[in-house]
Amino acid sequence: MHALESKKRTQTVLVFALTVLCAAAFLFPIAWMLSTAVKAPEDIFTAKPELIPTNWQLHNFADAWKAQPFGRFLLNTLIVVGVSTPFAMLSATMVAFGFARINFWGRNALFLFVIGTMVIPWDVTAIPLYIQYNKMGLINTLWPMILPGAFGSAFFIFLARQFIMGVPRDLDEAAEIDGCNRWQIYWSIILPLCRPIVVVIGVFHFVWCWNEFLTPLIFINDQSMYTLPLGINLFKNAFNIEYEKLMAVSCLSVLFPATLFYFTQNLILGGISLSGVKK
Repeated sequence: MHALESKKRTQTVLVFALTVLCAAAFLFPIAWMLSTAVKAPEDIFTAKPELIPTNWQLHNFADAWKAQPFGRFLLNTLIVVGVSTPFAMLSATMVAFGFARINFWGRNALFLFVIGTMVIPWDVTAIPLYIQYNKMGLINTLWPMILPGAFGSAFFIFLARQFIMGVPRDLDEAAEIDGCNRWQIYWSIILPLCRPIVVVIGVFHFVWCWNEFLTPLIFINDQSMYTLPLGINLFKNAFNIEYEKLMAVSCLSVLFPATLFYFTQNLILGGISLSGVKK
């Protein structure tokens, strides 16, 4: 009995130690970013690097924010994520509802085709997209970052379809008996039940749009239309990199996604786990 308890205690200690090591490995880059953000430029590269600086430069945050029009960059980013995220949530669940609930010829083959688009590199579609947006007069606007969310992401469609397939069909049949059409079934019954996966889609899309760098770099030329990632990149040039300002603004930029994830983490974990359930 004592040997069994000792074995369990040893396993618990090992699991705890491994968890702490993994957490430290993930948190160390964030801690170093915070440390660099409050250092003086001459203290960043030293013979003996310090995680906790001796001379704190808290004014780096204000200096970095004022060095470029980050208020405008923040507004542009908020417009992109604020407009595209609801589109992404609605379009993905609508398409997923069609694949999960509507029987039509070639449904499974079409679904596999949609899933297969995930393996196409973004680099392959960049040039056709640029030509298309240029013909539409959307270059140097925020629309190239907003419109893709309106047509659904294959990954989000997959998650939503798997979740909807776990919802009993008896609810659909009862609604049809009461005279509901497919749109009413989707909007009034399925969508409210899909709140966990809708939150997952919304948070993932928010974070992806918030951190997107390559898309605005290609489609935006005017600095006044820059988003936060492009604005942060302005601290890098051919001759110098202002690391303390770059890290200071990076710390400020992660506050929105980190706060969003903190308040929605339970729904995110529950939605991802339930999206694999199929009845």
